[in-house]
Order: sequence, then C-alpha cells, then structure tokens
Amino acid sequence: MQGSWEGFLTVLGILAGLAASGSSYQILEGPKNVTVLEGSEARFNCTVSPGWRLIMWALESTVVLSVTPTEPIITNDRFTSESYDVGGNFVSEMIIHNVQLNDSGQVRCSLQNSNRDGTAFLSVQVMGALLIPNVSLVVTEDKPCNVTCQALGWTPLPEFSWEVGVPVSQASNYSVPEPGDLHSARSILALTPRGNGTLTCVATLRTLQARKSASVNLTVVQPPLGSTDDPDTSLPTWAIVLLAVLSSLLLILIIVLIIIFCCCCVSGTEKKESSYQSEIRKSASAKTDKGTSDTNLKSGNENYGYSSDEPKTTQIASPTPKARGVSVLERSSSRHPYQEPNTHRSSPASRPQVSFNNLASHRQVRNATLV
Repeated sequence: MQGSWEGFLTVLGILAGLAASGSSYQILEGPKNVTVLEGSEARFNCTVSPGWRLIMWALESTVVLSVTPTEPIITNDRFTSESYDVGGNFVSEMIIHNVQLNDSGQVRCSLQNSNRDGTAFLSVQVMGALLIPNVSLVVTEDKPCNVTCQALGWTPLPEFSWEVGVPVSQASNYSVPEPGDLHSARSILALTPRGNGTLTCVATLRTLQARKSASVNLTVVQPPLGSTDDPDTSLPTWAIVLLAVLSSLLLILIIVLIIIFCCCCVSGTEKKESSYQSEIRKSASAKTDKGTSDTNLKSGNENYGYSSDEPKTTQIASPTPKARGVSVLERSSSRHPYQEPNTHRSSPASRPQVSFNNLASHRQVRNATLV
C-alpha cells in the first residue's frame, strides 16, 4: 500500500515537472512576410526558447507541418522543415516548394499548450507570358509606325520599358490594360525609324525586381519612287491604278451623257418646229375657210323688197356741171345790192332749183338684206 502511494507521487512529480518546464518556453521571434514568384520556394522561420515539445505550422488556418524535438511530421511533400540552433534557441524553418498562386495567405507558427503564436503573410506573384506578335517587322524609313508588346496572365500587372536598338527621330511608349482581363496589359511603342536594328520590350515586377523581355528585328526600307514628301499622304500603287481607271470610266460616262443630251435637244427642237409649222398651216387653213365663209355671207341675194329710209330726191332738169355749181349764186346775185330781201314767200316757180343728181351719180347706195 505504501509502495503504490510512492509510485503515484512520483508520476505526479514528473507531470508537475513537465508542466513547469512547458510553461517556461515561448516564441521569441515569429515569421516574416514573404513575396515570391509562382513556382519558386517560400521560407518562413520561427525562433522558440528551449524546452518546447511541439511546433505547428499552419497555412490559412490549416496545419500543414508539425515539428518535434526529434523529427518533423510531414503530411504534404510540398511543405518541409529544417532546424537550427542559434544562441541556445531553436529555429524552425518551414519551406513551401513550388508555390502556387492559391497559396497566398496567412502563415502561422504556434506552440503546443501556448496561447502565443507568430503570423506572417505569403504573397505570390505571377510572371506570365510576354510577346510581340511579329518576330520581324519591315517598315518605311522616316515613316511613323507602332510596335505592340503584350503581357498575358501577370499578377500584378508589370511595368513596361523598351530598349530601342535602332536609330530613330522620335520614340515614345504607353501602356494600357486589356479590356475585361485584370491580368493582361499591352505596351505600344511609337517611333519613326531611320535604320535597321532590334527593339526589346521589358516587363518588370517591381516588388521582386523580376523581369522578362521579348525582342523583334526591325528592317527599314526606302520609300517607293514617286511618293510624296509626306509619307502619310502617299498611296499604294494599286490605289493609284484604281483611281486612274475610275477617272477614265467617269470621263467616258460624262461624254456619253452629253451626247445623249444633245441628241434629245435636237430631236425636241425639230419636233417643236414641226409642230409650230403644222399650227401655222392649220391657222392659215382656218383663216382661208373663214374668209370663204364671210365672202359667201357677203355675197348673199339682194332683197328687192327693202325700202331705204333716206329721202328720195326728184330729179329735175339736170343742168350742165358748170351751171349746177353756180345757179344759186347767179340768182342770188341778180338782186340789187341795196334791195331788201323779199320777205314774202316765193312761189315754187320762183325758188332756185337745186339738183342732187350729180351727187347721186357719184355715190350709189345699195341696200341689201342678207338672209
């Protein structure tokens, strides 16, 4: 009975000693933030005081590695451990192999039976593809041209620069993101070349100073003969030929239209003249018919039963023409100049006889009634 009590007290002493020793160790320095490229290695260090029994490494709250004083407990080949003694303290290092973009997140180092831990952040950057669509370019001397460089699948987007290995009169570049793609961008180099050479596009991840480049060979040719001084206004040969053909066809079409218009005008004039002459003939014919009708009307039959209203003159003796003209004067002059005129009414026999036969002989009036 006494022996059993002694054994029990021994176990309690050992446990008390373990508890006391466990409470004395702690994390002296936790891991630091790390930024790496995708596909590379990431290393995190955790320094603890002596007396520890178990170190646990977690990535985004998931334990991926455990370390004991004798050996590490590996559950995933991508997560391994190395250990060092520095000034009597223990340093545990976790290595993440072939880091992927989805490994980005919080890394935590903790001790068993301890509320203290150390945390850090893993940032993974991706260097995507960099390309220039054309391996070689042929451009015209002193004619402005553009060269495009594309960065595809980069996280974050890189910074672009150009290494111009050709003589140029001017050069500039600018970068724009690809629409609808947060991990792609392009850089456009605008230059006016004056000779052959190589152009190199460089994309750099500034945080890691990691860079990738792509090159293109630039061949400069002389402008074609007969081109204008301004290369922007020059036209290709096929365009000039096409313009010449179109101009010829247009000229021929204009000539044909002029000929047709002249023919139509001449035909219309002849037609108008013919119509005018026909109208004249018709008018003359109508006037002739009207004159004939008037003549027929004027030459109607004489109406012998018509009685004229003019007073009839009784023909008396017709004196000679000379006597007729002076008969009245003579009779009137036969009076005495101082003789008063006879106030008595003279008889018909004493009145001067005036004849109108001569007047009637000169003007014959014929009355006719047209029926």
